[in-house]
Amino acid sequence: MPKKKLPEEAKHKSNPNVLGLRADIVDQRITETLEVNFMPYAMSVIVSRAIPEIDGFKPSHRKLLYTMYKMGLLNGARTKSANIVGQTMRLNPHGDAAIYDTMVRLSKGYGALLHPFVDSKGNFGKVYSRDMAWAASRYTEAKLAPICAELFRDIDSDTVDFVDNYDNTMKEPALLPTTFPNILVSANQGIAVGMASQLCGFNLGEVCDTTIAYLKNPDCTISETLLAPDFPTGGEVIYDPGAIEEVYNTGRGGVRVRARWRYIKEENLIEIYEIPYTTTSEAIMDKVAELIKAGKIKEIADMRDETDLSGLKLTIDLKRGVDPDKLMQKLYRSTTLMDTASCNFNVLIAGMPKVMGVRELLDEWCAWRTESVKRRVFFVLSKRKEKLHLLKGLKRILLDIDKAIQIIRETEAEADVVPNLMIGFGIDEVQAEYVAEIKLRNINREYILKRTQETEALQDEIEDLEDILNRPARVKKIIVSELEEVRKKYAEPRRTGIVYDFEETVEPEEETVDEYPVTVFLSKHGYFKKITPASLRMSSEQKLKEDDALRQTLETTSNAEVMFFTDRAQVYKTRLGEFADTKASVLGDYLPAKLGMDEGENVVYMVLPGDYRGFMLFFFENGKCAKVELAAYQTTSNRRRLTGAYSDKSPLKTVMYLTEDCEIAVYSSEPRCLVVSTALMGVKSTRATQGVGLLTLKKNKTLDYACTLEESGVTNLARYRGRSIPATGALLKSDDTEDKQMTILD
Repeated sequence: MPKKKLPEEAKHKSNPNVLGLRADIVDQRITETLEVNFMPYAMSVIVSRAIPEIDGFKPSHRKLLYTMYKMGLLNGARTKSANIVGQTMRLNPHGDAAIYDTMVRLSKGYGALLHPFVDSKGNFGKVYSRDMAWAASRYTEAKLAPICAELFRDIDSDTVDFVDNYDNTMKEPALLPTTFPNILVSANQGIAVGMASQLCGFNLGEVCDTTIAYLKNPDCTISETLLAPDFPTGGEVIYDPGAIEEVYNTGRGGVRVRARWRYIKEENLIEIYEIPYTTTSEAIMDKVAELIKAGKIKEIADMRDETDLSGLKLTIDLKRGVDPDKLMQKLYRSTTLMDTASCNFNVLIAGMPKVMGVRELLDEWCAWRTESVKRRVFFVLSKRKEKLHLLKGLKRILLDIDKAIQIIRETEAEADVVPNLMIGFGIDEVQAEYVAEIKLRNINREYILKRTQETEALQDEIEDLEDILNRPARVKKIIVSELEEVRKKYAEPRRTGIVYDFEETVEPEEETVDEYPVTVFLSKHGYFKKITPASLRMSSEQKLKEDDALRQTLETTSNAEVMFFTDRAQVYKTRLGEFADTKASVLGDYLPAKLGMDEGENVVYMVLPGDYRGFMLFFFENGKCAKVELAAYQTTSNRRRLTGAYSDKSPLKTVMYLTEDCEIAVYSSEPRCLVVSTALMGVKSTRATQGVGLLTLKKNKTLDYACTLEESGVTNLARYRGRSIPATGALLKSDDTEDKQMTILD
């Protein structure tokens, strides 16, 4: 028999709550749920927790520091951290653990900031250690560091707005009136809903200098005074002008940082004493152990963490005969001993998150600081005007003190004293109240004369304050003087070094390559071919793109070393063994992709260095030529990228490699030609030399290109030959231009 269909009530008889729950379910569109429930939460996290504001603090930082300030810990003795945490809960309702974590990060002991705001005593852990836990708040003590005086200067002079705390029982500052751009000095990071913020710290002295330069000239070059980020854990910044400018201009990007180390020859060991800010000693130790187990590093006998009270120290015992430099280069490539510090300058401006570059941040901070200074001046001005108003009333009493006493004595009701004084001397209620409150002992001519003599000085001060409010230049001068004072009192030397001439090494290929003759071809668009003689005999017609042409053709061997100079002042070194043999009928390898060049970077010249004899000639648009010995590019690895391959002060027009001195022809855009011997130019060992003057150029004229005398097609040598440099050359005749070599960098 078929089963009977039970009524709805019978189905839920065993669970009486089911019907009730179903009655509570309400259909709601997902968009409405997001708008009503999710978006308020997301905005709360963005605005009230994770993203710092223009003073450089998140709300949790600001609440903690202001609580400590109100507790008198700026000049007083330290108190237990638990006491500070408890007091801070009046402003921050997120629990004692979160508050104490905030205090730890701001402390001197933890070391996460270049200029800590909390002067700590006890175990506060270390930023470079993942496992070193800090002591509980009942065991540690803290007070405000001296630099906090710059955070709270004139906070009681209406410099910033005050808002209600979470339960409306007290007021707290919406921002702290910092006298320096703390947003750029203190490293900060936070993760909100759908966005994040990561600000790296900069040296306080450099930030103050940059802000002063910006106030004097908003079009100043930021990188001239703000060299690079400065990290509390030290290390070395690998200076990449393009990456630095990207961070400064857009607020996004990354900066590479590597550890510092020293080799102890007597004990055959390496000591690593500074590591990148982005990693920890435990992470480095774990990675090295993993590499040793995998057999990828065989040079290490032992590695241990010898960190003590004197600071970080990771010790590596080397096996006999190991080159410490090569080992460290390998560790830099394989571990976080060299890491990238990401930048995402996301800051709350007027309650809205915005990603800004350094210049925009300085602009916002200067505008905000200008308003704070104006508010302070206006506050003082109001106080001075009130005092002047009272003294003017007192001056009226000076005319007849006896009359004032008589009025007070003859007034029967106390409430009538002030009205009668107002009538008797023609003063207002505020002035009359002030006079009525004067002590009996001060009702003498000497006291009143001394007080009224202050009127003139007060009047001058009021005029000066009004002049400050009316002249923006004076407000700027005040901000500059405060910045100079901060720099003088609190600036410290950089902790993170800057490596300008960095050589990026790549693991050499272990397998050997047979040597045989080849011909290499480089096109103007950066396509490269390596072709054997047999293949060339079968087909010598080179396939190229329609708008492409051959730039260079050289004969060499299959595994010879080759150098590619680019238009970004870099040179890439590799061996021809990394390129497969090909045919003339294919386009070949695209070098920017093959060598991992930067976006938009192009090859301009190819050199087969051989035994590194000879020299490079770099001809620049400004008429100068740099003669650099080829040995300056000699390195020990099979492939490297060398930055600073030549000077980038003026655009590069032509590159030339010569094994010995000879005569060359140099052309200007006038057009003029100069024939000169390269022996007149001194050879330099510094790659980035700006060179010597070669062509004397007229206004708006430039060096166009250069070539060897054989390639020039010049017939009348006596007309163009120069005996010294710089020289102007001679105007080019048409019969000397027929077979000339075109510029290499067209």
